[in-house]
Amino acid sequence: MQIDIFTEEFGDSAHQPILLIAGSMSQGPASWPDAFVGRLAAGGRRVIRYDHRDTGRSATIDFATDPYTWHDIKNDALAVLDAHGIDSAHVVGHSAGGVLAQWIAVEHPERVMTLTTIGSSPLGRHEGLTVMRALMGEEQPEGSLPPPTKEFVEFYRKLITSPPPSTRKEQIDFQLAEARVLAGGLPIDEEEERRQAERLHDRARDLSALANHRLAAAADMTFEPVGVLHTVKAPTLVVEGTHEPAKPGHGALIAEAIPGAELLIVEGMGHMLTPQVHQTLADAVLRHTATVRG
Repeated sequence: MQIDIFTEEFGDSAHQPILLIAGSMSQGPASWPDAFVGRLAAGGRRVIRYDHRDTGRSATIDFATDPYTWHDIKNDALAVLDAHGIDSAHVVGHSAGGVLAQWIAVEHPERVMTLTTIGSSPLGRHEGLTVMRALMGEEQPEGSLPPPTKEFVEFYRKLITSPPPSTRKEQIDFQLAEARVLAGGLPIDEEEERRQAERLHDRARDLSALANHRLAAAADMTFEPVGVLHTVKAPTLVVEGTHEPAKPGHGALIAEAIPGAELLIVEGMGHMLTPQVHQTLADAVLRHTATVRG
């Protein structure tokens, strides 16, 4: 099945390419704010940002007719590189996008010059199951990943017990409330965050389609390859905030599993890239991607 994926390119095409992979159910600009992307481009990188299928301006899928899996979402990232004529890139993933980035680094090492994960979980540890058990109030089996924070669980549990937001105002209010939880220990500019939520709402083809990412995960909650992170050859940078609410402590587990990986802990940072951390993160990614030149 061929689908349309919306991509954006920033910076000089002659520069080293960076592929930014957004989190689950996230448009490209939601995970990767313009100001952060601009810093990477200004630092001498060719930056590719894209919307996952069923988000933003990318194609929406009739899941009942054409079901897909996270394997397909992972392959979309490779297709984006192909469409831009890029054989290999510095791959940077946020949240579930970081899991996809790890997966690509394992399966297609020739496509990954360097690997960076931000606010992510280790491939093969089934973070989705950990979150689902937390939301359902179930005990975590021994050896599970650290669960989300109490505040994170309380916020998202409401989605299970309450009707989802339906009107434009309700959806934007929800995005603003979500940002307060995901920002961690840093304050948000509520006026600017509302403008961003309005922009994301209005650029999406069909906001309800992003729920298909949940269906893709539910079809096989154990889709990730297990016990393979030690095979990653790309120089790896792992970034986590001190106030990470969704995946606390998961960054250290990635860094432990990948030989030679560097772990960067950012003070105050939660699960989202708030303006206060843009410069720190951009500097770290620029420094890390300067270690390997294609």
